[in-house]
Amino acid sequence: MTRLVDVTPFGARFRLKRPVDIGRLLQLTLAMPRQLRVFDHVEDQYRVWSIVRNALLLEQKTPKDSLLEVGVAFIGKRPPRSFDENPARRYEIAQTKLESQLWAAQEDSVEQLAEIVIDDKRKESRQLIPIDVLIEIYDADKIVNSEQSVTENISRKGAAIFTALDLQPGTFVKMSSERYNAVVLGVVRTRRAGTDGITRLHLEFIGSEWPL
Repeated sequence: MTRLVDVTPFGARFRLKRPVDIGRLLQLTLAMPRQLRVFDHVEDQYRVWSIVRNALLLEQKTPKDSLLEVGVAFIGKRPPRSFDENPARRYEIAQTKLESQLWAAQEDSVEQLAEIVIDDKRKESRQLIPIDVLIEIYDADKIVNSEQSVTENISRKGAAIFTALDLQPGTFVKMSSERYNAVVLGVVRTRRAGTDGITRLHLEFIGSEWPL
């Protein structure tokens, strides 16, 4: 349960206590003003599927404080068929011929979604900088484990870190550094062992960037 920060016929913004990935599908149930609805105008509750488009990492002064403020785009009354096959999939809004065209929530608009493909193409190069960091591992909205580690390489948007933990892709972690006075939320994209036999976690940062 949470409160809306703002809402339009096309999307909403709200805060969450637990981490969520960009591209994740969420079903919202809310008392949407009827003049803003695209369907189900006579229902008491408006149930609409949405896609997480952006996130802002918040400062948590207490464990009860919200972790993220997320912005979602409404995609319609039903999720894509592929979502039923694998609810862990992430999506992005497919490119349209008219780039200026607004994304509109429709009852059957799922054909305008495309599955996010994970590859090793990075938007910016990584810097070979060893940084002492603390990795804290999330389970839902709680931190359940931690590890002191060192980065193998890092950019503003992600990092590879050495680890002794068995973390699966999709696991959320908080990475912090006292030296850099920085805290970022990250999600494990891949886990691999190098030729030296040491395991690396490849993280993508969510909601904020590392201050390089």
